[in-house]
Amino acid sequence: MSSARTSRRAVLTSAAAVATGALLLSGCGDDGKDAGTGDAAGTRAITDATGRKVEVPLAPTKVVALSEPTLDAALALGVAPVGATAGRGQQGVSTYLADRAAEAQVVATVAEADMEKVASLRPDLILLDETTAVKSEVSKLQAIAPTVVTATLNEDWKTAFTATADALNKRADAERILTGFDADVTAAKAGLGANAGAVVSVVRWQNGAPSVVGKGVGHVGSTLTSLGLERPADQQGASAGHSEPVSLEKLSTVDGDWLFFGTLGDRADGEKAYAEAKKVPNFGRLKAERAGRVVVVQGSAWNSAGGPLAAGIVLDDLTKALAP
Repeated sequence: MSSARTSRRAVLTSAAAVATGALLLSGCGDDGKDAGTGDAAGTRAITDATGRKVEVPLAPTKVVALSEPTLDAALALGVAPVGATAGRGQQGVSTYLADRAAEAQVVATVAEADMEKVASLRPDLILLDETTAVKSEVSKLQAIAPTVVTATLNEDWKTAFTATADALNKRADAERILTGFDADVTAAKAGLGANAGAVVSVVRWQNGAPSVVGKGVGHVGSTLTSLGLERPADQQGASAGHSEPVSLEKLSTVDGDWLFFGTLGDRADGEKAYAEAKKVPNFGRLKAERAGRVVVVQGSAWNSAGGPLAAGIVLDDLTKALAP
């Protein structure tokens, strides 16, 4: 599977490299080929996920991404936002994006945006979606710069990514990234062997107990489905929220052939949490724990409302564990 992982990294790296050499060009489109009708000032009209008509720049240069998926998507497309949202439970951006978004100023959380900080950046395009409560402030944001709501809550992550790319005039780049990702999923699925159809549980450990994450059509749930993997009964269907707490008395409901285990932070945080979890009596009874099939992951990528960069990490983790 090393060739599959190399292929995916090459696709994402080449897309990100568009901005690496010249950050001032980070918002450029594909030579206008994705553009709709626009005016002489270099704008075009798009319809966002809420049905609003928005005039956006053909080549935005100062983008603010106020949700986790739009930040992930912009970075995957080689756009370096000047403003970003903090990751869930973190002071800075999600740790899996920290290196790519090093120059972005944090101006929001998933709960609210600091309007003064957003305005001070003088953005020419603001991106967000319904994974953040900032969606209620669209009218205020629109007064600062053209504002696009790229996706509704619980939207398929690929659809959300494509909509963000469209707002950035980079739809063709998004299609190339998704084609590469789908090819890697196909290769990984073919290599699952004895793990084909395995039951895979995904939890976040926080405050001494687990929460179910990754249900539905987000970047975790859809990747597991595409690989033909099953979920425990309580992890099937759409999620009632971003995560669903599980009491220690019902710990057996998060068991599976494999258990992918993380926190809101990085893998080191996950290792600390795993050491804590192993002290819980019921945790030691889980068949995944008894079989040595608990995989500690980079939780910020698994537990964010992510895009193609998070999905790539999830697929890498699954491939390393299930299709080595």
